[in-house]
Amino acid sequence: MDTSATPKEKRSGTVQSVERALAILSVLGDDEEGYRLTDLAQRTGLSISTVHRLLTTLEQHRFVQFDRSEGTWHVGRAAFRVGSAFVRQRNFVAPALPILRRLRDQTRETANLGVVDDGEVVVLTQVESREIMRAITRVGGRAPMVSSGMGKAILSTYGDNDVDAVIRRYGMRRLTEKAITVPSMLKADLAETRRRGYAVDDEEYVVGLRCVAATVYNHQAEALCAISVSGLTARVTEDRVERIGALVADAARELTGIVGGTMPGANL
Repeated sequence: MDTSATPKEKRSGTVQSVERALAILSVLGDDEEGYRLTDLAQRTGLSISTVHRLLTTLEQHRFVQFDRSEGTWHVGRAAFRVGSAFVRQRNFVAPALPILRRLRDQTRETANLGVVDDGEVVVLTQVESREIMRAITRVGGRAPMVSSGMGKAILSTYGDNDVDAVIRRYGMRRLTEKAITVPSMLKADLAETRRRGYAVDDEEYVVGLRCVAATVYNHQAEALCAISVSGLTARVTEDRVERIGALVADAARELTGIVGGTMPGANL
């Protein structure tokens, strides 16, 4: 059997079939409702026969599973197990859960925990609101730092030079009409975040969604992760933001203490 790489693969250092399989898993991870074969082909830009062949292999190793009653493909238990390892190695996730549950009960909205990865915030875990209409960001979901509550909370701990570096590398996309796309305006927003102790995403990432977030610090008083409360603007109204902000800031301060972190300016 010829296992040699193609010239393109040698140049890029990648294996095409692996890239394609990962693309399929990435799409499946975007929607818990699952996808039909034709939808996956369309979303990945691959032929139906290629997608089916890769799905069959992934299914044999339990990285995907097929719902025959609905005709849809979903993420499988093996993919969940591998993804869970990423969360488990973050030793702040387990102690955060009781705090997130309390935040959910105090605010009646979804409470989230996220970390920075490649210019974006990734939701590691969350405790969902019991309301019928919930925040739409799911575990594993990503949002740009410059237009998300947790991202801006963490950015507020950076110096101006580091904020400029993030902007240069990742840009400032206009995701909604309220998105901040001017560096000076972002820095003013970050200064306000530092003053009040929490960040606010006011429909900057998703129209109709408001998010309030605060930073959790490590033992060097640097940003470790962030906690947020997110919900529909109809419920997370402007007159509730200050109260929710205080609760989120207290929760972040509590988790900082639990993980052995240090708040900036604290006496050492």
